[in-house]
Amino acid sequence: MEGAGASASASASASASNADPSPYIETGEQEKENYVIRRLEASDYAKGFMELLEQLSASGQVVTEEQFLDRVREVENLGGDHFISVIEDANSGRIVATGSVFLEKKFLRACGKVGHIEDVVVDSSVRGKHLGQKIVHFLTDYAKLAGCYKVILDCSVENKGFYQKCGFNEKNVQMSVYFH
Repeated sequence: MEGAGASASASASASASNADPSPYIETGEQEKENYVIRRLEASDYAKGFMELLEQLSASGQVVTEEQFLDRVREVENLGGDHFISVIEDANSGRIVATGSVFLEKKFLRACGKVGHIEDVVVDSSVRGKHLGQKIVHFLTDYAKLAGCYKVILDCSVENKGFYQKCGFNEKNVQMSVYFH
């Protein structure tokens, strides 16, 4: 699996400075495929964003379009501290991959910042085209350009190898308490 390439890095740079990223991603496939990596938009509800997230974690809880729009506005109000990226198949108009990063402002490391990557998923119909790596590298680049001294994430044991291919190393142990 290859790295994110110049397109994602340039996009992350543009994103970190609040520009509108919209690079095309080449997958190396024979047929013409156009994938655009960009920030989540309100119109993505109708493009299958919530259905895609169900492939990551089937909650059985329906998010209405109104709830979706409220959350998109809430995230937008956080500015660059929470960035949800999507990959849209420009041919079909469907969202085929997503991931997010939020920036934690710390007192450690001279008031440094840490990027937290969450909710990375690629639609089952396009897996194997390195879109997961594109999302992860895009988010990692975004965090680096935003001044983070590290990026961390939690993953299942089954996904450990994928994230190692993206440059992550196993460190410590994840602990959690679920309220619902």
